[in-house]
Amino acid sequence: MKLHNLEAPASHKNRHRVGRGQGSGRGEQSGRGHNGQKSRSGSKLKPWFEGGQMPLQRRVPKFGFKNPFRTQYQALNLDKVSNFIEAGRLTETITVADLITCGLLDDKQKVKLLGSGEIDKKVSIEVHANSGSAKEKIEAAGGSVSIVK
Repeated sequence: MKLHNLEAPASHKNRHRVGRGQGSGRGEQSGRGHNGQKSRSGSKLKPWFEGGQMPLQRRVPKFGFKNPFRTQYQALNLDKVSNFIEAGRLTETITVADLITCGLLDDKQKVKLLGSGEIDKKVSIEVHANSGSAKEKIEAAGGSVSIVK
């Protein structure tokens, strides 16, 4: 016995040969049952078809409006910024490119600065949007927030 001869017992299954007589166990109707749409040839039902019953996607109530043109922002809290500054991964002048390189932001995403947490360092930061509380806390620490297009 060599390595190339080894084979798991169930690694190769024989295919079912349907329609080859009653002795095969899959003769006569070939495992399709007796009558009905799925027993005929050419039957192509969609997986979500429910036999003419009102489909689930139409039964479920729908409400509200989703604006396809909305701008989505990735949230960035002040406590996370201050932790990264204390760890030495960010300096006191922070741009969007700095946030991407240190892993706080995915590229091709806009960032919104939120005011959760405290910051005590003087920081000048560039973001796409900010909350009022975040701007107040940064300006109270002596820093500045600038909006990038």
